Amino acid sequence: MNREILEINDFMVLLEQSSSEQTVIETCDFEEPVIGMAFYGSGDVSLKIEFGDQHEIFDTTKGYAMSFFANQHAKFIHTISQERPLQCIVILSSIKNLKKLPAEESEAYSSYMNELIQTKEHFKRGPSLFMNNDMLTAVDKIFTNTYTNKMRSMFLKSQVTELISHFFAIVADENSSEEIVNTDERKKLYEAKEILANNIESPPSLSELSKQIGLNSYKLKKSFKELFGVPVFKHLQNERLNKANSLLRDEQVTIQEAAWMVGYDSVSSFSNAFTKKFGFRPSDVKR
Repeated sequence: MNREILEINDFMVLLEQSSSEQTVIETCDFEEPVIGMAFYGSGDVSLKIEFGDQHEIFDTTKGYAMSFFANQHAKFIHTISQERPLQCIVILSSIKNLKKLPAEESEAYSSYMNELIQTKEHFKRGPSLFMNNDMLTAVDKIFTNTYTNKMRSMFLKSQVTELISHFFAIVADENSSEEIVNTDERKKLYEAKEILANNIESPPSLSELSKQIGLNSYKLKKSFKELFGVPVFKHLQNERLNKANSLLRDEQVTIQEAAWMVGYDSVSSFSNAFTKKFGFRPSDVKR
């Protein structure tokens, strides 16, 4: 388990990332009553929340964001495996610290989290949603950035602020894409994302992808963009570049090898797309 604890803008922020060849269980609990937000990234870990003699189970967490109240009697239990890794950002504030937040954030918490602030239960789930593409990108940047020291602190602060802003904006928007796309379609669209992620080098065509998830091509294109904010193959390009970034950082591969491994035939095209997305060149990662 890689767990990093940061203090950002009167929030306590936990960055958790883990994968295991064997199934392991990791538990997170709280020393005092807190209001929190949990953002689950590319991992799809299973989650059980126990509170008193009750519990809630989330078998699919990938791309999910939830707000919650939890006290000392609540605990989050993640079951982690190689197939179901953990990638989670948890933003916490104690009840007493909510009064210290900047005016805009304090107002948002009062408007959208009031039922959590007032609850007498050990655990209560507040507004929850599947993240849009902007939020997913912010989560990915938090886990893939290569900044160090003060620059890293500044960068993480900006991304955490962005996540909170997007979360409240979606909750406030009654016409958000999360409401436009129904639950059954949303499951199929996340299945499409999973298929693309597993076939980055040689992805299926749009018609092939439609058949695999049981959604016609028009609906796939329209609903995918509504839910994730980008067209299907723009998302695929982002996934390719994210994987290439990870390969360059974590493995002994050349820039050319990384380009080939994510489906680029041209190194120059790969380098241009990479630089446009991340703001730095592939060669900067390899230094």
